[in-house]
Amino acid sequence: MQQLDRTQPDTSPIRFVQFGEGNFLRAFIDWQIDLLNERVGLDASVVIVRPIARPDMPLLNTQGGVYTTLIRGLNEDGVPVKEYRQIQCVKGEVDATARWNDVLALAHVPSLRFVVSNTTEAGICINNTDGFEDFPPSSFPAKLTRFLFERYRHFEGATDKGVVLLPCELIDHNGDALKQAVIHFAALWKLGDAFNGWLDSACTFCSTLVDRIVTGYPRGEIAAIEKELGYTDAFLVTAEYFYLFVIEGPAWLADELKLAGADLNIQLVDDITPYKQRKVGVLNGGHTSMVPVALLAGLETVGAAMDDPLVSRFLLRTLDEEIIPALPLPRAELDPFAADVLLRFRNPYIQHRLESIALNSWSKFAARVMPQLLQYQKTNGVLPQRLVFALAANMLLYRGLMVTLTDDPAHLAWFEDAWEKFRTHRINFAEIAQGWLANKAVWGADLNQVPQLTESLEKTLQLIDINGVRKALLELV
Repeated sequence: MQQLDRTQPDTSPIRFVQFGEGNFLRAFIDWQIDLLNERVGLDASVVIVRPIARPDMPLLNTQGGVYTTLIRGLNEDGVPVKEYRQIQCVKGEVDATARWNDVLALAHVPSLRFVVSNTTEAGICINNTDGFEDFPPSSFPAKLTRFLFERYRHFEGATDKGVVLLPCELIDHNGDALKQAVIHFAALWKLGDAFNGWLDSACTFCSTLVDRIVTGYPRGEIAAIEKELGYTDAFLVTAEYFYLFVIEGPAWLADELKLAGADLNIQLVDDITPYKQRKVGVLNGGHTSMVPVALLAGLETVGAAMDDPLVSRFLLRTLDEEIIPALPLPRAELDPFAADVLLRFRNPYIQHRLESIALNSWSKFAARVMPQLLQYQKTNGVLPQRLVFALAANMLLYRGLMVTLTDDPAHLAWFEDAWEKFRTHRINFAEIAQGWLANKAVWGADLNQVPQLTESLEKTLQLIDINGVRKALLELV
């Protein structure tokens, strides 16, 4: 079987430099650029920079920059869809460790307009050890600062040669964080006020929100997929049908990216905060609320939980009656998003294990669920019983009887001690509830002060413990 390779030369100008060669950017950003080229004539090509050497992985150049995406899931009507696409917009890949001069040469390209990145949450970090003359610097922000200074110097500070930066790292206000990191290295290396002025006047650092589950290379299915395609592709990447790209940036970006008429789920907004609240509350909050309940019910995957009538009904009513009403956004915006979330959870092509979602549960619960629990109580004067149920289920999960737990060692130690004391009749459910709600390191406050929360949590712990989660769910309903 023949290997996939480029058959036609790529004549589009380089408009994007992308720091990061991973599956996510290739099935998210590059996939969208390829569609923009096709649908609205963006006429843009991408050069990928591999920031960290991976000798075990060949460069995308071995296939001429071309690779296949396989997009699978349920469409808006709940119908399974499967779409192959050969991504043609990537011109090539450069290894920054081996060919740093080639990376700096990209800064000289007149047509370059956008810099995209996804170097994980740890990627936007600073240090005082990276040097200007390092070949290359170790951290991504230091590499980027050196790259931007090279462009500034080559074009003698021309304001029309600035770039738009679209970081996709999964941290809040990623554009602001990236700019501050660049400013840090500019100061460390004494690059001067004129360069800082160019960063402010010529470059635009946008914060973004990215949302798509990218499942990567389908190792277990690749033989059947390549037989269907008729060629081999070492860089094939699979992803879910749903995607969302929110950019907090100036209105003129819509024209530069030719968003009008593209029919893509790219939203250019003045404030990304409501979209972040929606995603964290509905998608992440829904996951985090359901997972301990589903695990205690003996289920293993999100799909199995959605196929379980009792657990899926718990999730639907939790979203509809407790999470969505507590979010500071119009219901008309939240309901369609929640419908998409439920379709994503039902995606038959993704086997998302509940145990993997349960990693570091308490930091997730504090960020994704507790704000809605507290807001609901503040607004309505009563507690959201299903969110309290999820809280109790997560505490019971930390007995360690159902799954292998991975979390902050302090959290694991607290529950190991508490449940051992409970087992030996030295403390009761009331004391466990009081002790965990008092943990300011987790919650930021003593939640025993929330009216009726301690008592309600105690009763729910007892209800699940005595009856099991399924019977307790029936009583809750």
